This record gives sequence, C-alpha cells and structure tokens, in this order.
Amino acid sequence: MKISENTVVTLNYTLKNSDGELLDTSVGRKPLVYLHGVGGLIPGLEKELKGREKGENLHAVIKPEEAYGRRNDNMIKVVSKDGFQGEGEIQVGMRVRLDTDQGAQIGNISKIEGNDVTLDLNHPLADVTLHFDVDILDVRSATDEEISHGHAHGPGGHHH
Repeated sequence: MKISENTVVTLNYTLKNSDGELLDTSVGRKPLVYLHGVGGLIPGLEKELKGREKGENLHAVIKPEEAYGRRNDNMIKVVSKDGFQGEGEIQVGMRVRLDTDQGAQIGNISKIEGNDVTLDLNHPLADVTLHFDVDILDVRSATDEEISHGHAHGPGGHHH
C-alpha cells in the first residue's frame, strides 16, 4: 500500500541540520505514527513521503519554506523585565511562554539589556534546512474514526 490521503504511516526518522548536527530522532524512542494528508507533518515531508511504501527508506532535504518557514522580524518583541516577576532568574536562551492576542506563544529570550528583554517568537527551526532520514515501518488504511478525528489512534498515535 502506498502512502496517500487517509493512510496511517508508522516511521522512524532522524533529523539533522545542514551541518549534520542531530536535531531530533525517534530511534530509541517510539516510532512516529501519523495520519497522512491532514497537516500532521511539515508539508515538505508529507510531499516526500507520498507514494512511498512500507520498507522504503528515504533521505529528504526540506527547505525552510516547506518546513518551519523563514525567520520573521515581526516575531521579535522587546518586553519589560517587569513582566517576568515570579519567573525566577531569567537568562538568554530560556524559553518562555507569552500570552498574546493570538493566544499563547513560546518565545526564546535572545537578549537582555537592562530592563529590556528581547524575545524571539520564531520557531527554533525557522530558516533551517531539514535533513530527514526516514524508515517507513508500516502503512495502513486509516479507520473512519481516525479520519473523522483527523489523527491516528492506537499505539503511538497522537493524543490531543
């Protein structure tokens, strides 16, 4: 069976950046299980996986536009240190949660100058070209329930 809309795919993956640094892997943990065609994975990876079959492995290089997007300067906010009362000592590199009009966002503290704290709300992998090595372990038809819920159920499925 080929990977297409409404198939549930089980795979192992290893993700590196262009320098060959390991960013993420499912190896040694549970394989990733996803329902294809509903945006569960980044678009570039779904595109690469479409039409593949169980037992295949592939190396996919995905540009930022088809992954986590380009960095956006509008996503850099400068906020007052006073807003972090009770957070303990804040440091550059810390990830903090920010409540905005668009809901909660996760930001990374990129700079602290006096009372000004610079938050970067870009995805940590924005601007990064992703290098995936993927082993396709299984492909099956999704159940009606999975299709209506929009995600895989059962072992390894994502719970919302």
